[in-house]
Amino acid sequence: MSGSDSSNTASKFVSELNPKGIRPCCACPETKAARDDCFLKFGHSVEEHGESARKCEELVRKHKECMSALGFNI
Repeated sequence: MSGSDSSNTASKFVSELNPKGIRPCCACPETKAARDDCFLKFGHSVEEHGESARKCEELVRKHKECMSALGFNI
C-alpha cells in the first residue's frame, strides 16, 4: 500500500470538527479504553449482564460525547 492510499483513507474523515482526519477506531482512546475495561468487568448490557452493567453508563456517555465532538454520529 502506498502512502497516498493511507492519506486518502484518512482524508475522508477530515472535517471542521476533525481536522486531523482521525479514524473512528483511533478516536478518543482514553474514553474508549475506560469504556472497554468497564465492559470486560461488568458487561455491556443490563439485559445480558444484569444491573452491574449500569456501572458503565457514564463511561459510555463520555465516549459518545468525545466521538460526537469529532463529528462522528454515534
